Amino acid sequence: LFWNVCIPMPKMLMPEMDLGYEVTHISLNTDGSSLLLAGSHNINVLYVHERVSEDGDTIICRTAPVASQILPTNNNGIKVLQTSWHPFSSSHFGVLTSDAVFRLFDLSFDLEQPEQEFYLQPILPGRCQNASSICPVAFSYGSDHLWDRFSVFILFSDGSIFVLCPVVPFGCDYSKKHIEEIYEDVNTFGLKSSNPNVVTNSHLAIAWLEATFPELLRQSADSSTLMSRARAYAPVDDSLTLQGPLCRVCEENNELEGKNSSCEGKAVGFVYSSVGKDSVLVTAWGSGQLQIDALADEIQPQWSIGVPTRLNVDSHGRIKSVAMICDSNPQDSSALRSHRSSSMGSNVKSNTEAVWMGHSPPLLRLSIVDLALPKTSNGSSLSLFLDPLVPERFYCAHGGGLDMVTLHFLPFSYPEMASTPPSVHPVLTTGNSDTSSPFLSGFVAIADAYGHVQLVGITYTGECFVVEMKGWKEPTPLQLDICSKDIKDVESSTTGMISKELLAGPDPPILPSSTSLRSLTPDSIEGKSTLHHYIKVFHEHYVEYGHKVFIELKEHEDYVKTEIEDKQKRLQAVKQSLLSIEAKDEEINKRVNRASKVYDLLEKRIESFKMLPAANKKPLSQAELEFKSQLDRFADVELDALRTSIAALSARMKRFTQPSLGGGAAGTGMAPFQAPKAGRGHVSESQMSLMKSSLERLSLLNEENNQKLRVIETELKNKEQQ
Repeated sequence: LFWNVCIPMPKMLMPEMDLGYEVTHISLNTDGSSLLLAGSHNINVLYVHERVSEDGDTIICRTAPVASQILPTNNNGIKVLQTSWHPFSSSHFGVLTSDAVFRLFDLSFDLEQPEQEFYLQPILPGRCQNASSICPVAFSYGSDHLWDRFSVFILFSDGSIFVLCPVVPFGCDYSKKHIEEIYEDVNTFGLKSSNPNVVTNSHLAIAWLEATFPELLRQSADSSTLMSRARAYAPVDDSLTLQGPLCRVCEENNELEGKNSSCEGKAVGFVYSSVGKDSVLVTAWGSGQLQIDALADEIQPQWSIGVPTRLNVDSHGRIKSVAMICDSNPQDSSALRSHRSSSMGSNVKSNTEAVWMGHSPPLLRLSIVDLALPKTSNGSSLSLFLDPLVPERFYCAHGGGLDMVTLHFLPFSYPEMASTPPSVHPVLTTGNSDTSSPFLSGFVAIADAYGHVQLVGITYTGECFVVEMKGWKEPTPLQLDICSKDIKDVESSTTGMISKELLAGPDPPILPSSTSLRSLTPDSIEGKSTLHHYIKVFHEHYVEYGHKVFIELKEHEDYVKTEIEDKQKRLQAVKQSLLSIEAKDEEINKRVNRASKVYDLLEKRIESFKMLPAANKKPLSQAELEFKSQLDRFADVELDALRTSIAALSARMKRFTQPSLGGGAAGTGMAPFQAPKAGRGHVSESQMSLMKSSLERLSLLNEENNQKLRVIETELKNKEQQ
């Protein structure tokens, strides 16, 4: 078992041990550090960057088994149906097994015990009418759309689709903007529902969001962060509800269908795609049909009240793993049917009543695509792959080849294209009538830097093909002959691919041994005949080969010319990009220089600020503290008393220094000035001089007090600044 990695020098990665089983699925995580190697009963993880040894181009990487205690070692019992990395985490991957259990493992924590386990019970015990209804087939994660990003869609072999919501890997990051959008939606519409079960689920959803993403409770403090990390949380007394089976709405008569009766066989493949405002579900059937549905409503979280969850916590009370039994709600379909009939009977309905009704979202039938595959007893094996650039496009691989399907009508994104059916174009055809087994042992769609998609596939015969998809351009189908191991173009004049026969060169002629030629002379009849014969042989092998090469290169000229023009256009675009980058580089250099100058100026200002007295302040000594307390007391009590005394003395001084007005107040209506009574005569000159000297001393004292007041105020200002 080995893998070739497309790096500048090709390397061969090999596991450090013999896996002991046939690998049927290989998957690389988002950051390219880990590789899942899945078989029918075993799973291993190969760590790409953890190399044990190297021998030339061969690299031995560390390999570890996954869930060896759960999966049997004798290839009997539990079977691995599907493994897939989680799109929002590089260390979490999901595993769906034949015992109807979906497990989520954390590569960075524990490879033996799953982080989350969901035991699926699509029907109630004792009500099973079809054994295929309890056999899971595949699952798919939701994409970046409301609650879809927290959903896992599970397909069963009878075609029924169930949903688990919410399912979040512990420790993965989500966009905070999207989390806040969901949180606002629950508070706005979920709590306004008239259904008490919906209100209960809304309260559980709000509690789940607040516990899983605690940043919602402190939005003002963490407004600068763009991502929110999911915390480990699960309700203790409640478990997730297995929503479904999702009913289908028939567009012609607006009636509900529990199952598609037009598709035959059993479901063999499943894929989810988010296209604009629509969530598209594609189901592949063994009869060679593709069933394309879209969600007619938004997915909402649902819990089964009173069904406890098993939690495994550590010594600090943190959740290590979660396990729960997920039962379906048998009343969901009947309740949805009654709600549908009642809503059709009423002409006017408010928006708040139409949302969060507590039912699983119905499916709107978009189309059924029949690939016209030959009928076989065991049915056909179909595999579905999404296009990495065009979400409306997906690929279906089967025994007859590889087909591309493009959707044109979507109910919410492209409602104007309602009359346009999906288009199907063959990318590769094999001409093989036996379609019970796929012809591809590996397939991947890779997006390049020019907005194109490269389809790379490896057949069971060891042939590798690469098809370039340019935007919405439809590819030219290729014809693969499995018996001769040759790939031919259906229209060779338009593809520009040189045949392998010419690339391999001419077949060398069969030459006789050198001993037999040495016995002949050029002048003899036998020598001339032999020489003429080999000249004819060389002409047939080399001259005709050169003529074929000339003809094909002449036909190849148009293709090379087109490719050269394409490369020239790309080169001009790259040159323009380089010129714009150079112009931006000069502007960036100017901005960097300007920022450096500002930085130097700020450093100088910081150094000057360090020289200020307040920058090197020290704690006050005991004497300074006592002096400060005296100043405070003086400022609070004595300063006011001193100002009052100064004001009183000033008033008295003015009263004594004013001359006697005599009878000047007679005309004013005021009481006339009365002369001093007997025994108190006028003030003598000595008393007046004494009074003036006292006033002068008071003035000097006042000036000294004013100076002290200024000092005190200065100290108080310095204290306030410190």
